[in-house]
Amino acid sequence: MTGTRAAAEPEDVTVSGPALRLPRGRPRNAAADTAIIEAVLSLLEEGATIGELSMERIARAAGVGKATVYRRWAGKNALMLDVMKSVDEQTPRLTGRSVRDDLVTCVEFIRRRALVKRSSALLRNVLAQAQNEPELWAAYHDTVIAARRAQVREVLRQGIRTGELRDDIDPELLGDLFIGPMLSRSMLRPDAALPEGLSELIVDSVLQGVRTGR
Repeated sequence: MTGTRAAAEPEDVTVSGPALRLPRGRPRNAAADTAIIEAVLSLLEEGATIGELSMERIARAAGVGKATVYRRWAGKNALMLDVMKSVDEQTPRLTGRSVRDDLVTCVEFIRRRALVKRSSALLRNVLAQAQNEPELWAAYHDTVIAARRAQVREVLRQGIRTGELRDDIDPELLGDLFIGPMLSRSMLRPDAALPEGLSELIVDSVLQGVRTGR
């Protein structure tokens, strides 16, 4: 949507507390929201890092005034959280038929997301900026990562309860053993192949060492 101006809005800004909000009674323009978020995603796809983006540059790419951006988001970190949510998906639904199948579903979710250019570009940029943007990283972790890790931990705890998995390994560490290889390939090695069947291979390889044999 770069270069296409969203529906025009008055450029006045009303401040209410720490965040910038629309004046009472004025409806928020969904087209402008979409244009701004799409502009950020396009800039990331073109190779810009989060650190290189400014609200002015984002507004120019979206074809809106800077005040239109600030009316919706108090700053860049707040905007980036909404950008993350725009490419985020709900945690995958698990069947519960077996620990193995549920783990494959969780790992496959990461693989499929990594194949989507927008998601992988955004995630790599977020990680690259984590040291310089600790608040953004913390918010991203709380918004996205925590739910993923909690789901995997519950699958593993269920496996321990049923006696399928060893109980002498901390579920937090155990989750990293299953999820880590796919994250490494998808985020730290962007040119690495992510073929069909990779999720099953990872899960089965780790399971060989952590099953109880029952």
